[in-house]
Amino acid sequence: MKQTLTTDLGKTLALDLNPGQKIRPNALAAPKTGGQSWHKGYREENPAIRKTLIALSLIFTVLILILPLLVVISQAFGTGWERFWKAVTDLFTLKALYLTAITAVSAVTANTVFGLSAAWALSRYRFRGQGFLITLIDLPFAVSPIIAGLIFILTYGRLGWMHPFLDAHNIKIVFATPGIIMATIFVTIPFVARELIPVLTARGSDEEQAAVLMGAGFFRIFFQVTFPHIKWALLYSVILCAARAMGEFGAVSVVSGHLRGKTNTLPLHIEILYNEHHYNEAFAVSAILVFTAIVILTARSVVEKVSKREERSGLH
Repeated sequence: MKQTLTTDLGKTLALDLNPGQKIRPNALAAPKTGGQSWHKGYREENPAIRKTLIALSLIFTVLILILPLLVVISQAFGTGWERFWKAVTDLFTLKALYLTAITAVSAVTANTVFGLSAAWALSRYRFRGQGFLITLIDLPFAVSPIIAGLIFILTYGRLGWMHPFLDAHNIKIVFATPGIIMATIFVTIPFVARELIPVLTARGSDEEQAAVLMGAGFFRIFFQVTFPHIKWALLYSVILCAARAMGEFGAVSVVSGHLRGKTNTLPLHIEILYNEHHYNEAFAVSAILVFTAIVILTARSVVEKVSKREERSGLH
């Protein structure tokens, strides 16, 4: 039996119900003000489910996220500030930090350029192989980082098909900084493109087409018409890309060669310290990545709040 219902928002719905089943008058009521959620009735009817879900979420968060981070911080400062400072200012630590920063900046820059280009092409043009390009962008999510490192070894390494050319021109990629940067770029490719594609697609191209009719060039259209609408999504994706690049281990571990002071990023340096039983030093250096992650998460939260505030102000 089909019944129709007009909601408080003015929308008419047609529902198939069992014989004798009736729609409650306030089943599809509009959200109430004053902080009351329209799911309040559902929560009151299912207190056990509500409490169970909240408890599971809190337990999982504490055991998987909060507790390990607290252990890292406590171990890092467990032997005193002087030992912590000595570990984080060690020459090899500083070189690893420098290489990590260079790698992250290079990966973010490359992926920002690629992500903008790919998002623009996929949202503004129709061409053969479009679906294949989208699949390739998502490939790093499906491929293990270690496999990604092996791909670069088999392509640019001593047994790779490009080795004769690279050797003839004295170009070193594997077991050198270029290989580390390329591997990091590979694992972080999707972040910028995947964040911008839905934003540009949802915005449409009407404003750009109007700007073209007014005689504006490509760069003027991008910076004055398109960029204001995607700036927060772009910044958000750049932050996520940077976080992923700084913490990458698997792919970098394969292509780096673990040359201390030359090709070790912070995650690899931490592994070496731990394997050599320098546990306090390993936790001290790990604290650098933890503090960096906290800063990045804080920046992401600020970007989200500012973008939502600007979106709400734009609607009004």
